[in-house]
Amino acid sequence: MSKDLFQSPDYYAVDGLLTEEHLLIRDTVRQWVKKEISPIIEDYCQRAAFPSHILKGLGELGCFGPTVPQEYGGGGMDHIAYGLMMQELERGDSGIRSTASVQGSLVMYPIFTFGSEAQKKKYLPKLATGEWMGCFGLTEPDHGSNPAGMITNFREDGDHVILNGAKMWISNAPFAQIAVVWAKDPEGVIRGIIVERGMEGFTTPETKGKWSLRASATGELVFDNVRVPKENILPLVKGLKGPLSCLSSARYGIAWGVIGAAMDCYDTALRYSKERSQFGRPIGGFQLTQKKLAEMVTEITKAQLLNWRLGVLKNEGKATPAQISMAKRNSCEVATKIARDARSILGGMGITGEFPVMRHMMNLESVLTYEGTHEIHLLITGMDVTGFDAFK
Repeated sequence: MSKDLFQSPDYYAVDGLLTEEHLLIRDTVRQWVKKEISPIIEDYCQRAAFPSHILKGLGELGCFGPTVPQEYGGGGMDHIAYGLMMQELERGDSGIRSTASVQGSLVMYPIFTFGSEAQKKKYLPKLATGEWMGCFGLTEPDHGSNPAGMITNFREDGDHVILNGAKMWISNAPFAQIAVVWAKDPEGVIRGIIVERGMEGFTTPETKGKWSLRASATGELVFDNVRVPKENILPLVKGLKGPLSCLSSARYGIAWGVIGAAMDCYDTALRYSKERSQFGRPIGGFQLTQKKLAEMVTEITKAQLLNWRLGVLKNEGKATPAQISMAKRNSCEVATKIARDARSILGGMGITGEFPVMRHMMNLESVLTYEGTHEIHLLITGMDVTGFDAFK
């Protein structure tokens, strides 16, 4: 088992923009990843298994809902702290960050923002510790980038509603105790509803055969006449605003997270280039290798600054969904290219589990797509700057 020797690149001294608390939070999560994730993650990915034993540790670290107020079990942290946590978790593995991101941004966030006081008190403290895990049901078999076309729906039945439909590509679904599901009411209005495991007709079949996010548990949500109490409907939101605001929160975390994966790929390639010799000298001394490494650290630095500024805006309540889309798309694009270039520097060794690069490379292909594809985010930016809606 190789030792985790990761050293974070900081070419523009971005650490100087962070508070002592930010640095402490980041370094605490970094050390936890080195101790608890790095030694086991290759084995779990090779077996396509989720390391469920880490959930308690993630809860203890405060990685579940870190921006949720402490009175509901959250960390009461700011958004830069949240971003740094996601960066360090994804440096370990995208699947681990996905688990925490879904819990905080897609489950705890909507319950805190749109839920009743009773819902907050019932669910948030248990979700914060990891005693309960959640998932987010939006994407359907025939409706991914166009969530407004969803067909999952419910009808009223006294004090309950009867929920029917299906969701797919749902992280955490196989083991989640609750699902925040988006469905159309009898008037066709999209509503959020909390579905609990054990409700008759609710099943979560696992998705098999993935070549990406292999250490993340992915599944479907199937609703066959599921009776859900009306008190489980999120009362403070109607329409697409609900799920889209959740996605903005998740996309923000992804923008930070994938740069953690990019950093790991760069650091691995840099170290390898100094140790691997060909034609009588280290390959890091050749121009084409230096070109790749120079471009990697440049793009990482630009993304660090973009993410930091977005975090400041988010702390001030000024970050727009379009700005978040830009950061998510940029980070995913540069991280994917960095992973591919790092793999080429490592040559044949780059495809083995001895190094993390190929695992990151496969994971990033999924992250490039979920929470809004690369193309969708380009169109969001295009619409924002032109005023023209290219989706119609």
